[in-house]
Amino acid sequence: MPKFRLLAEHLEALGILTEQNCYSPSPLSLSALMRAHDQEYVQRFIRGKLSTQEQKDIGLPWSEWLVERTLRAVSGTMLTADLAIKHRLACHLAGGTHHAFPDRGAGFCIFNDLAVAALDLIYTKRANKIMIIDCDVHQGDGTTAFFSNQSQVVPVSFHCDDNYPLVKQSTGINISIPKGAEDREYLEIIESNIPELLKVHCPDFVFYDGGVDVHKDDRLGHVQLSDSGIFNRDRYIINQVVEYGAPIACVIGGGYDHDHNVIAARHGLLHQAAADVWRKMTISNYV
Repeated sequence: MPKFRLLAEHLEALGILTEQNCYSPSPLSLSALMRAHDQEYVQRFIRGKLSTQEQKDIGLPWSEWLVERTLRAVSGTMLTADLAIKHRLACHLAGGTHHAFPDRGAGFCIFNDLAVAALDLIYTKRANKIMIIDCDVHQGDGTTAFFSNQSQVVPVSFHCDDNYPLVKQSTGINISIPKGAEDREYLEIIESNIPELLKVHCPDFVFYDGGVDVHKDDRLGHVQLSDSGIFNRDRYIINQVVEYGAPIACVIGGGYDHDHNVIAARHGLLHQAAADVWRKMTISNYV
């Protein structure tokens, strides 16, 4: 949990996060949450009625603070989507809880912020076709389960098959990253797929989950990307979507290290890449 505060402090020190570009989400609309998640599951979590096994599957002990943080993080992804529609590009300091299913949580994920935000955009008619590009090292199994019968949302998961979850979802678009892949091999896979995916599916909005558990020093990853490899991945994907012409909302996804400052700095690579694309967008607007 400390990584979220440390990420903000890290980006402030870099001059990327400022009072002018930092926004705080409002309390989450439970109606929006329950349009995506099972109502009974939502109520049991909020009231602290999850079973011991359910809490074990999630990996986080229940507390009132956890409820507040979870709801605020999902609201943050929805705010990020709003800002992306307005500005074409926006980034969240949290988000990417892609292991949460409609009726249960798993893998440190309680509610699926990507699914909640995507369905809200569809419901409010602010988007008609959404693509979720998930580059966390683990399959976005929960996200895929949400949209197995939903043609308006296309979940794309670039993940290492030899990793959690043990049982993978077969629907959606799943692109395998080999165990031990290094920068060049990984980026070749990304570059050979992203342009075609955008061309074929024609989304009018994109969510991007830039998980850093693909890092070579990540505790749970099994992929061998360097800092520059992650930065180049994020910059490439964000730039491709911006050039394609769709708004893009970015979330940080997973990343695991005993040193919270180290993991916060890795998550900061997404924001540095977005800032680089943003500068180019700003310059091009004046040319």
